[in-house]
Amino acid sequence: MKFEGTDSYVATGDLTVAVNAAVTLERPLLVKGEPGTGKTELARQVAQALGLRMIEWNIKSTTKAQQGLYEYDAVSRLRDSQLGDERVHDVRNYIRKGKLWDAFETDEKVVLLIDEIDKADIEFPNDLLQELDRMEFYVYETGETIRARNRPIVIITSNNEKELPDAFLRRCFFHYIRFPDLETMKQIVEVHHPGIKDQLLTTALTQFYEIRDQSGLRKKPSTSEVLDWLKLLLAEDLSHEDLKRDGADALPKLHGALLKNEQDVHLFERLAFMARRSR
Repeated sequence: MKFEGTDSYVATGDLTVAVNAAVTLERPLLVKGEPGTGKTELARQVAQALGLRMIEWNIKSTTKAQQGLYEYDAVSRLRDSQLGDERVHDVRNYIRKGKLWDAFETDEKVVLLIDEIDKADIEFPNDLLQELDRMEFYVYETGETIRARNRPIVIITSNNEKELPDAFLRRCFFHYIRFPDLETMKQIVEVHHPGIKDQLLTTALTQFYEIRDQSGLRKKPSTSEVLDWLKLLLAEDLSHEDLKRDGADALPKLHGALLKNEQDVHLFERLAFMARRSR
């Protein structure tokens, strides 16, 4: 069971090594990187490449670790008892299975994605330590232990918004997805926009990396944003000549696909203003 990338996902050599190492070690793969570098998509592509079903757990700021195991709906049970419902005699009727339970009880191997773990409370990773390590958990209401029939491939993503506990990190295989260099980006673009003209691609990517390298930028445009930008350029049938900028026009064409806040737009407007004044 080896991951080597897919036709729709350009995986670098170090990334494929990380995925396969985590599978071999049977450890969660913790993937960090800038937003938009394909962390979530990696899990989908691993599942596709290995022919496995994927179970996705999207983490929010209000998500608790217990929700990934199960939740006991005591309120519904109390209400049903007041109404004389026969269901109250079986507590299992009021237990909602979480994503980990789903992954543990399946008869086949699956890919379990825990997406954006750093959005949750700082205690969230620690609360899952034993469950992810031992691949089992105890259900107090029924007195049963749920064990994984087939150990899932666990992929955990993080945007590095907060530090994760050392005890949690020790149990993971770690990989940081570096932002693609120019040649890798061209391969990625070819997957999504095959046959794009070389001159247009070179001019567009040159501008894109110049924007990313601009000092003072609050949010650097990501891989997904440059793909959207190129899609717009192709839809508008723009050529590499149309993309040329002089000092008086620092903003790229259709810049709303790349610059996502007013501070960054104002930054480039100020650069254009300073260029005009220096003439």
